[in-house]
Amino acid sequence: MKMMNKMLLLGAVSMLTVTSIKAQEMTSGIKGGLTLSNLYIDRDEIDDENARMGFHAGFFSQIMFAETFGIQPEFLFTTKGSEAHYGAFDQTVNFNINYIDIPLFAVLRPVEVLEIYAGPYIGFMLNSNIKYSGTVEGTDELDRDHFNTLDYGLAGGIALNFGGVQAGARYYIGLQKLADSNAANMMLGDSKHSYGQLYIALKL
Repeated sequence: MKMMNKMLLLGAVSMLTVTSIKAQEMTSGIKGGLTLSNLYIDRDEIDDENARMGFHAGFFSQIMFAETFGIQPEFLFTTKGSEAHYGAFDQTVNFNINYIDIPLFAVLRPVEVLEIYAGPYIGFMLNSNIKYSGTVEGTDELDRDHFNTLDYGLAGGIALNFGGVQAGARYYIGLQKLADSNAANMMLGDSKHSYGQLYIALKL
């Protein structure tokens, strides 16, 4: 909760900063694309782990204070998770976890066609489930009480501009441990979210 309060304070300070500085250029739009996520589970029972292929979609605003520098807040629905095989039990488990992510990027535009991004993000867990295959088959909804429902970390990326269309790539490194109970820790250990994104953005 203390970390959440700090992140909310950071967001409020950022918004006050934005309103106090005269922007040279302001744009907004929609974006979406592919998300490849992993948890890098550190349990000894894991003998294989694969990324979850999912998607993200949402909105962005870009405020440029000069031709080469600005900020870009975003509001995104993002799928995260991983697929892990527990060899000792001959069991494959798909962790499917959905979030609302709110990144705040500093934007560097050295030339008109290229943009470089870096900044923090926070994510709020919406829902989660696990799908079993192997010795046990089925799908279960997961109790949010087993997890830290607030995710946060750092992100960076690049993008190319083609008029009102942008193509880009991002990488997010989570700093928050996902498991928040003994039961979740038995399956996930100290794993954190890590995911990459490829996207198309349309300026409106």
